[in-house]
Amino acid sequence: MAAKPWRLTRQAEVSLVEIARWTYDTFGPRQARAYEDDLVARCHAIAEGGAPSQSCRRVIDPDLPEELRFTRAGQHLVVFVEDRDQVIVVDFLHGRSDLPRRLRALADPSAEGEG
Repeated sequence: MAAKPWRLTRQAEVSLVEIARWTYDTFGPRQARAYEDDLVARCHAIAEGGAPSQSCRRVIDPDLPEELRFTRAGQHLVVFVEDRDQVIVVDFLHGRSDLPRRLRALADPSAEGEG
């Protein structure tokens, strides 16, 4: 199976920068680069069909869209949507965050203020 093209949403780009900045400040530049590389490698694996993933609806909240999926990468979940032609990485969420609220906000940006 050929890899699909993939891209980050603006939110995913912001999250990736924030993760790298926090890791740099906490653990130093080498660890920040290694963790960022791991997250990007997971995106490539998703696009190649080689990353096990689960439905956010089935695992986290039954009211989420069926197409919203996640896979783990270190302490984060890579949240994405995949169609026939591409993979869109929606966000990177820390595993300890309020996942139902954060995922509802991704699925419906007007829900961000709720909860």
